[in-house]
This record gives sequence, structure tokens and C-alpha cells, in this order.
Amino acid sequence: MGRNIKDYIVIGLKGMAMGAADVVPGVSGGTIAFISGIYEELLGSISNVNLGLLKTLKKDGLKAAWKQVNGNFLAALFTGIFVSIISLAKAIKYLLENEPILLWSFFFGLVLASIIYIAKQIYKWNFITVLVLIFGAFLAYFITTLNPMVSGDSSLLYIFFAGAIAICAMILPGISGSFILVLLGAYKPVLDAVNNRDFKMILVFMVGAIVGLLTFSKILKWLFAHYKSLTLAALTGFIIGSLNKIWPWKETLTWRTNSHGVKVPFNQQSITPFSFEGDAQLTMAIILAIIGFVIILGMEKFADYKK
Repeated sequence: MGRNIKDYIVIGLKGMAMGAADVVPGVSGGTIAFISGIYEELLGSISNVNLGLLKTLKKDGLKAAWKQVNGNFLAALFTGIFVSIISLAKAIKYLLENEPILLWSFFFGLVLASIIYIAKQIYKWNFITVLVLIFGAFLAYFITTLNPMVSGDSSLLYIFFAGAIAICAMILPGISGSFILVLLGAYKPVLDAVNNRDFKMILVFMVGAIVGLLTFSKILKWLFAHYKSLTLAALTGFIIGSLNKIWPWKETLTWRTNSHGVKVPFNQQSITPFSFEGDAQLTMAIILAIIGFVIILGMEKFADYKK
């Protein structure tokens, strides 16, 4: 695939958008990858990391192996993700703590438009397709309503599987990997391991994430190759069901104390803006939701223009 510096800068910017989304609990970087048109290439590139890659490296050298894994694309994308997480984490954290309604409204509009974008790519609609979409929506919605575990098993085997499951969720549009960690009760042990520099647990978590990523990317690639419409329908359903998680107006049912000793929301439920206690910021929330919606439509029009 012939690309120039400008193309890789654009890919890096898409990676930054993915990183920004992953920083927000409840928003999936996979959704951003899908609506920015790089999702299938990302899956294909990741799935090329296999034993065949080692054979290519041994037989034809580093240059051939780098080309086989689409190294330039992955390097540009993950550089963007890393830069975004490092540079935007504090800003996103500030907005989550001080302007949560406005931040969630923007992402709600963005994700809502992405549903239309992905659904339009389903070329074969029938009863099974609709059924798969509905099942995906109910499954994702059910996940968003689960009560998080206070603390999970912190054994290395549990952390390994938590990493594998969370990374699978992270590349699925509509499902947040960090939220899955919270549900599994593994978020605090992993966070503590990072803060305490428990490199053994961090390494086990990373190995689990790599195993999960390489395995699940191959499954998704196969599904796209053989059942594209059904796969798109399931992903569309996942995103529809996940809207509950990013609904701007929430009522906190229970609280928890984080690793810094600060009380933060633990279990929340969606409510109407008219039932919200305090300033619902309804006008500004609608404006930001529209802006998020228009951004996705603009990206779609730009992609059509380039074609």
C-alpha cells in the first residue's frame, strides 16, 4: 500500500483520536478506528503477527517482516495513541471531573452518528441480520448495567485472563476495555501494580493482553472475510447498547474510594436531564452532541470525496 508522509500523519491523528477515546471509561477506541476507516486494516495488520512472521524474519530479514506486518501503519497509529494518552489524559480527567455532562454529550453525539455510518455498510439485510443486531444491542446494554466487582482475585492467572478479555473489548466498537476491567474487579489491582511498580503483575497483564489481541483479531478478521454483514450488524448492536454507558445524565447509586483516597462514583444509572439534580446544562449538551454528530458526518463525506 503506497503511502506518503501526509498519509502517515493522518493515521497518527486517527491514533490520537483512538487514544483520547480509550482514556474515557465507557468509550471504545475501536469505535473511533471503525468510523475513521482503519478498523479492518488494523485487524489485518495485528493478525499478521504470528509464527509466519518469524519465518519471514529468519528467511527474508527485518525489512520483509516489517512489510508483512504493515509496520509503518502500526507504528504511526500506536505513536498517535501513545502521544494522545500522555498528552490528553490530564485534560480528559479534568473534564470528567468538572464537566462530565458536556464531555459525555459530545461523545454521545459522536457515537450516535457512528451507528448510522456503520449500519449503512451492511449490504445484506434480512431477519438473521436484524436478530444479530438486536442481540448485540441487548448484550452490550446488559454489560453496561452490571454491578462492578469491588475487588477481584489478584492472582497472576486471573490478571492474565483479565488482560486478555479487556483488550478484546477494547478493539470491539462500543465496548470499553477499562470498563470491563472495572466489572472484573481487576482495575484496582492493575492500577496498584502500576503505582507500586509491580513489574511481575504488569508483565503478566501485558502478556494476557497480547495473547487476547492476537487471538481475537484473527477471529474478527475471519468473521469480516466470511460473514461481513452479520459482523457489522453485531458491532452496530454493540454500539447501540453501549449508548447507555455514555448517556450524559447519571444518578450515582453507590460510591467507592479510589487509590488516591478520593470518593468516586461506583454504580450509576441513566436518568432524564429533567430528573437530574443540579444544572443539567441541557442547551450546551445538545449543542456539543450535534457537534460530535456533525464531525462523524463530515468524516464520512470527506472519505467519499477522497474515493
